[in-house]
Amino acid sequence: MVHKVLIVDESPLLRAGLKSVLATDADLLVCAETGSGQEALQLVGELRPDLVIMDLSLPDSAGLDLIRRLKARAPATRILVCCLHDEALFAERTVRAGALGFISKREPTENLMGAVRRVLAGKVYLSHGMVERVVSGLAGRRAGDGQAVGGLSDREFEVFGLIGRGLPTGVIAERLHLSVKTVESHREKIKRKLGLACSAELARCAVQWSLDAT
Repeated sequence: MVHKVLIVDESPLLRAGLKSVLATDADLLVCAETGSGQEALQLVGELRPDLVIMDLSLPDSAGLDLIRRLKARAPATRILVCCLHDEALFAERTVRAGALGFISKREPTENLMGAVRRVLAGKVYLSHGMVERVVSGLAGRRAGDGQAVGGLSDREFEVFGLIGRGLPTGVIAERLHLSVKTVESHREKIKRKLGLACSAELARCAVQWSLDAT
């Protein structure tokens, strides 16, 4: 049985690399690739791939929101997140959003193929270290400000990440398909949870966190 795979990543070079790796297995067929979250939604609806391998950082979409929308569009399609973000902060959230696996782009090729096989089998794939964190109840936490960030809701976490990428409220609202008023409400909740006094402090904290998380 040949499994159809959709690759979603902003980098053409990385997409080419993934295609090359997957081509070593005759049971895997890359049916399409894109660097756009919106196009990924269209392709999933049209092609119904067995697997989507996707990055969380896309120019037109927020990663966790895109996972939820992909699963709503094609419930049977399985999703493997492949990115450079901090696994301890992102892996559990991606699984909650609907993905079945999370693997770092820094992992060896054989680990990627193992992750692909496990996710296609309907099983959750996380690194050994991440499994230990989940079992011990430490998922999503790290020293310092990471503990506070880990306490944000998934939606607050998405908003915080987009603030860290320098996006204004209106653009964040568009990316997450929310109203500007709702995003502003999330911003206020984030400030309270992180103990930040003003929007400038929120922006500085978010930018620094984004740099540390990759």
